[in-house]
Amino acid sequence: MPLKLYCNLLSQPSRALYILLKTVNYDFEPKIVDLRAGEHYSEEYTKINRHQKVPVIDHNGFVLTESVAIVNYLSREDIIPASLYPRENKLQARVQEFLEWHHIGLRLHCAVYFRVKYMMPVLFGQTPNEQAINKYEKQMLDALEIFDTKWLGRGTDFIVGNTITVADLFAACELEQPRMAGFDPKDKYPNIAVWWTKVKKHFNPHYDEAHVILNKIVSKQSKL
Repeated sequence: MPLKLYCNLLSQPSRALYILLKTVNYDFEPKIVDLRAGEHYSEEYTKINRHQKVPVIDHNGFVLTESVAIVNYLSREDIIPASLYPRENKLQARVQEFLEWHHIGLRLHCAVYFRVKYMMPVLFGQTPNEQAINKYEKQMLDALEIFDTKWLGRGTDFIVGNTITVADLFAACELEQPRMAGFDPKDKYPNIAVWWTKVKKHFNPHYDEAHVILNKIVSKQSKL
């Protein structure tokens, strides 16, 4: 029975897991959850994930939520190779160090900016609050500056040394989110621009495949 991945490709961690499983050529079944239709709040989906969020995996009846827990589990199951999730203790700790940091250090700020500037007006027809947008944009810029200088820009190609890992994929998917709200991090941060190109190249064609919908939204927004 193939692994089931409950996901939505507008969700950053959903995209990361989707790309990862495609890259390692693992047999899995994407189960797209329609967030705009509120499918994640349905009784049926709540039985799968009581937190009513994506992503979720069902691996032969073992159901697991939370993307970092999922990637750790997939590594221990030898589904993710050591080349992307190191088995050596100290290297693995460095990957985990970033994954622990990025929830609050990067993901929160990119996601909130996207939500306030783009998602809330689309879902609820609300006029964007400029004061709120400016507040969350500053917080996002501060987070991106830290990522650009303290995680990248240290003389290595990737977040953990010169070898690409799942840490890079998770970060890259996070940085895509504000693009839908009209902000492209690579235009302002040179280390991000160089690093991002390498990450996309490594994970393509699956990276582009996972971002088709997002890129259509970006293209549409740029024409407004």
